[in-house]
Amino acid sequence: MFILHWFVCGGNLRAQNGLIVLASYAFYAWWDWRFLALLAGTSLLCWGCGLAVERWRESAPQRALFFNALNIVINLGVLALFKYYDFFAQSFADAFLGGNASGILLHLALPVGISFYTFKALAYTIEIRRGTIPAERDPLPVLAYISFFPQLLAGPIERPQHLIPQFKQLRTFSYEQATDGCRQILWGLFKKVVVADNCAVYVNEVWDNIGSEAGSTLLLAAILFSVQIYGDFSGYSDISIGVGKLLGVRARKNFDMPYFSRGIAEFWRKWHISLTSWFRDYVYIPMGGSRCPKGRVIFNTLVVFLLSELWHGADWTFVLWGAYNGLLFVPGLLSGHRPRYRNTVAQGRMLPSLKELGLMLFTFGLATFGWILFRADNLQQAGAFLGGIGHLGTLKAPLLFFVTPRIRLQMIFICCLLVAEWMGRKNPDFSGIRTRYKMLNWCLYLAIAILVFWFWHNDSAFIYQQF
Repeated sequence: MFILHWFVCGGNLRAQNGLIVLASYAFYAWWDWRFLALLAGTSLLCWGCGLAVERWRESAPQRALFFNALNIVINLGVLALFKYYDFFAQSFADAFLGGNASGILLHLALPVGISFYTFKALAYTIEIRRGTIPAERDPLPVLAYISFFPQLLAGPIERPQHLIPQFKQLRTFSYEQATDGCRQILWGLFKKVVVADNCAVYVNEVWDNIGSEAGSTLLLAAILFSVQIYGDFSGYSDISIGVGKLLGVRARKNFDMPYFSRGIAEFWRKWHISLTSWFRDYVYIPMGGSRCPKGRVIFNTLVVFLLSELWHGADWTFVLWGAYNGLLFVPGLLSGHRPRYRNTVAQGRMLPSLKELGLMLFTFGLATFGWILFRADNLQQAGAFLGGIGHLGTLKAPLLFFVTPRIRLQMIFICCLLVAEWMGRKNPDFSGIRTRYKMLNWCLYLAIAILVFWFWHNDSAFIYQQF
């Protein structure tokens, strides 16, 4: 793709965009070609509705509103059909049919990445109606925006005003940008393959044997899953952003070292930034945001968290996870004391203060508790896991830690990740380890590459691919 993009199509914008669309559709068809119609239909629908919204925005605002709503309703309807129908049908059967839902379930396969590209499609017509972007007469930039293959499986959920202009200008090759992209891909692979996938080995083992594990082992598994999901998802984002850089396309940061946060609000500003900012701009602010009476602000916050966490999947564990995260905001909203923490942690210092360290550990603990609900297959399993941690009679040294030498090696990799990101926390464009010494850089890159190939698992999917 890199060779075709620069050496075959490098001087022609339409050829570049056409290649990106063809490559993206081939990439998606590799999973299941039958769902290409869904991807193409989503893209063409939002393109056509965008033209109608712009045409009627000034002269007939109600018509513009209709076409904007049409794009939203159809796309959300398709998403609900594939992702939520069976969940609500089964819940209805449990409540009124004695649990027998055999006649009403559809058992549809969930199209890969549908939650991500659907939200990109919604943002397109919303921004046109707001007048922040023009509607595109040429469908190619819109098709490329919706289907751009590095972002197709698990984001980031790019905004049209940021990505589409990059598909309207001829992209020229930048050696510096390409090498930066390679560095970011390598760093993402380290986080995914070396850190996350190795954590998954032990996390899965513990979750499969909850009843027989000590409370301390369950606690260790909960901590390791917090590391796993960060390495897995932020690793994907790094790979995605790095591949985009190789093709001359810049995507916005999706993670900003969230485990260095000093409060839950700061954590959610830095975790999955493209999704949290999407709900902020298209749901929270239109509902009134923070410029409302205190009770309404709390309501807005809870609604947004319930919706955003339900976005992750149709299961009561996600509903409970969303409610839990929303409720964490309530004390600050009631007291009116909500520290913003807009500055970098340990600003101007190498190490954090004791207060900052305590706040970071406390925030990590709150997030880790929530990840238990996220990881559980059902409410019963989540209850068993939390009950095992809380059972003081089982608290003893985590046997898994002492009998498995490989997990001690894994702790070294986790420490390397933490140290590298702590050193790079002040760099808004941090894309992986880089020193001022060229030879040392190459040694580090070679070491990471060897580790990636050594720990590679062919059957290791990305966690957020399922959403």
